[in-house]
Amino acid sequence: MRSAPDSAQGVQVAERPGSGRYTSTLGDAYDPLPGDAAGSPSGGEVRVETHQQLLSVKEGETFVCSDQQGDLSVPNTVGMGVYYRDTRFLSRFEFRISGADPVLLSSSAERAHLSYVDLTNPDLWEGDVLAVPAQTVNIRRIRAVADRVLERMRIKNFNAFPVNVALEFTLAADFLDLFEVRGLMRERRGTCFVPLVDGAVVKLAYLGLDESFRETWITFGDKPTVVDVEGDTVRVRFDLALEAQSTRTMSVAFEPIIDGERRRLDEFSTAVARTRRSYEEWEQDCSQIRTDNKLFDSLVLRGIRDLRALLTRTQFGEFLAAGIPWYVAPFGRDAILASYQILAVNPEPARWTLHLLGRLLGTQNDPWRDEEPGKVLHEIRQGELARADYIPHTPYYGTVDATPLYLMLAAAYFRWTNDLSTIMQLKDVFDRALAWIDRYGDFDGDGYVEYIRRSPRGLRNQGWKDSGNAIVHADGTLAPPPIALAEVQGYVYMAKQRMAEIYALLGEHATAARLERDAAALKTRFNRDFWVDDEQYFALALDGEKRQVTTVTTNPGHGLYCDFIDKSKAGPLAERLMAPDMFSGWGIRTMSKKEVAYNPMSYHNGSVWPHDNALVAAGLKRYGYDRSTLRVATGLFDTALHMEYFRLPELFCGFTRRAPATPVRYPVACSPQAWAAASPFLLLQSMLGISARADRGLVTVNKPALPEWLNSLEWRNLRVGDSRLSLVFTRQGEMTTFSMTEREGDIRVLMEG
Repeated sequence: MRSAPDSAQGVQVAERPGSGRYTSTLGDAYDPLPGDAAGSPSGGEVRVETHQQLLSVKEGETFVCSDQQGDLSVPNTVGMGVYYRDTRFLSRFEFRISGADPVLLSSSAERAHLSYVDLTNPDLWEGDVLAVPAQTVNIRRIRAVADRVLERMRIKNFNAFPVNVALEFTLAADFLDLFEVRGLMRERRGTCFVPLVDGAVVKLAYLGLDESFRETWITFGDKPTVVDVEGDTVRVRFDLALEAQSTRTMSVAFEPIIDGERRRLDEFSTAVARTRRSYEEWEQDCSQIRTDNKLFDSLVLRGIRDLRALLTRTQFGEFLAAGIPWYVAPFGRDAILASYQILAVNPEPARWTLHLLGRLLGTQNDPWRDEEPGKVLHEIRQGELARADYIPHTPYYGTVDATPLYLMLAAAYFRWTNDLSTIMQLKDVFDRALAWIDRYGDFDGDGYVEYIRRSPRGLRNQGWKDSGNAIVHADGTLAPPPIALAEVQGYVYMAKQRMAEIYALLGEHATAARLERDAAALKTRFNRDFWVDDEQYFALALDGEKRQVTTVTTNPGHGLYCDFIDKSKAGPLAERLMAPDMFSGWGIRTMSKKEVAYNPMSYHNGSVWPHDNALVAAGLKRYGYDRSTLRVATGLFDTALHMEYFRLPELFCGFTRRAPATPVRYPVACSPQAWAAASPFLLLQSMLGISARADRGLVTVNKPALPEWLNSLEWRNLRVGDSRLSLVFTRQGEMTTFSMTEREGDIRVLMEG
């Protein structure tokens, strides 16, 4: 999906900014940390990814990843921190009670903007006297994210006598760029400053090589008893006298500030209430799906809420962030596919995505950023390294599939909404994106869209499987670029087919006819050149020497969704996708077990991705393989039953399903993640055979089929153009029937098949 640049080690940067006293925009005078402290912030060794289950909460551009106790503990080797705009604004936040580590009772981040942690005390001694017996003081930490991070702590003494306790906090901020947290190394950093203490406020600061001044203000609700500053580390202590059976409440807020810009600062209850209302409004705007299976309903609700958690409003516009922790940023492919999968649930994210990516469409030929005119971006970053131009993410355009996917989304959005105004506004974007496909996408003129990395700090592979070893020949050797991926050709085909409808609607009939001819020729050519007779399957790609990459993967399965596969070849393709070497029982593996490069624990070479499965399953349905669609849906539903909060992960390991084994977690999967959260809705739409033509006032239901674990399903508030309707599906044995129970507006429902 999204990998660190292959050449991410050893970034060369300029000398640190001047090391004199610095006065901030907000009027504070900071002294630089002396000596090595300026370049060696507290927090411990940095690792590339996290292999520890973290407690993650997010709202907007701010998110927190902590351990299960709510701490950012040292050594911090797994990326814990408070993050804002691709910078870690707090790297250490450790809580102790009277010098002892508290005992964890429970923790949860089921609501993605709130976390709850319950702690208690061990035996607390004063000399030889047991002052506070174990498990008699409860500390409940409730953390919320709004425009800043807010934490409320409730301390309750369950003893029948008064006790004295000290609440101690250790704080530090390394202000690392997110790419550094993920493993990128550089020789020089900016200037770290001596922390300031102003009553109940602790201020940490850093002047970056991008000349931006970053501060973290930590504001306690009460003035501390003691505050000690040592280097870049601050230790804060509160001495509390707790009466018998009494309760005290404390609060602390963490505010990231860049160049003196402060945002809305609500107090805890107001911030929580405001965010809760926004979740309720989002859920009301979405379709409501209810079934007779309460566990499946939990999966659906989890997806709706996770998608709301990933909605992010930035200076670039509103979009679905790709995932927590590393991908709270605009990603072209991710935002497109996530919003595409939920068009039947809520089309608004698609509209936001189309406008945002359209505004940022490539305008020039810039090898450093892999940018070309008309190309849709891969990702944008706002951290120090991007702003100082040490990485090319301003934005970075190294993705080969986002441009045709963008056009697919636009056409699908119109089919669901009949929003001609948006289509007209984006007409110039469509023109330029189509021109990119023909001129820059197919840069060698062979009729296929391919990619090759031009940026020295870009991605080697630029499809959705973008890890460095993902495109590999059957003998285990890496395929040399330029590479034409199977699924990308399917996306181009569907983009041109569907955009032909748009151009015909706009009166540009010659362009529409050309797009249809191009699409038909591409389909004929692909089914000839990518077909592997020995495997009775399609090649993953054509490499730079136009050789077939015959490794068996899910990539060609996306062609089923795009109606790109000849019917004579669809049967063998569908059969192999569901064969034991591909279908694990939990889902379809990204790569066959029979391949040399197969590894069920890898990122792309044998793992299972829910969004990949949803697209393949929808394609199987399109070609009439309804039972296979239900098998895939069942595998993913069963997977969700074993996952925390019924949340489908970004991916999981591809081990074969054997009772009583459960699906094996991939250790660094994002949670929540946009593609995965959206996958159940495309699966449902496919099983029920629902499609829309809002421009014709029509909803089509094609051979609906509920799995054996669903007997009834009601889909309420289905939005098609200006109309809304509710449909009820009922399974009776092998047959699923449906009826329309509510209708608002001029809309017809047609049964097909």
